[in-house]
Amino acid sequence: MKPNIFFTADHHFGHENIIKFSERPFESLDHMNEELIKRWNEKIEPGDTVYHLGDMSLGKPDFTKEILDRLHGDIHLIKGNHEGAALTYPKRFASIRDYYELKIDDPDQNNGKQKIILFHYAMRTWNGSHRGAWQLYGHSHGTLPDDEMALSFDVGVDCHNFYPVSYEEVKEIMKRKKWTPPFAPRN
Repeated sequence: MKPNIFFTADHHFGHENIIKFSERPFESLDHMNEELIKRWNEKIEPGDTVYHLGDMSLGKPDFTKEILDRLHGDIHLIKGNHEGAALTYPKRFASIRDYYELKIDDPDQNNGKQKIILFHYAMRTWNGSHRGAWQLYGHSHGTLPDDEMALSFDVGVDCHNFYPVSYEEVKEIMKRKKWTPPFAPRN
């Protein structure tokens, strides 16, 4: 059984203007906050691993702590550009990093592992991109066009009906990409 690993970004808990900026379908800030918590916990169980790729909350520290305490899972935070409140509660996170190179055991991959580069921002190239490493990002709230020739995409909530995405869902998306190894033998 593969581990239950999830990826997400850009919740912006406590940020009323994000509803307008990103055209989120919520009636109020409270509605958005509660719906984001509900959708997170519908997919993520208490023992699951979650990589949050930044911009967790723009609320005050006490508000943010209350939200974080309601979310399931062991959360690894990859810092975004709005992390002030979340960083006041570091013990809630299994780790806090600016950037991370995750390796997941996966017998379907050539060497039995899938390398995933986790960063708040989209990159055009990354470590291992020419060898099939994936890059997951947030920050852009679905405003960047997906590049079907690159093994990268936006895991932010605005792109996934406000739910986190599982490793298996990411894998299915990557299988549909048209990327080919640049140094592969040509026919």
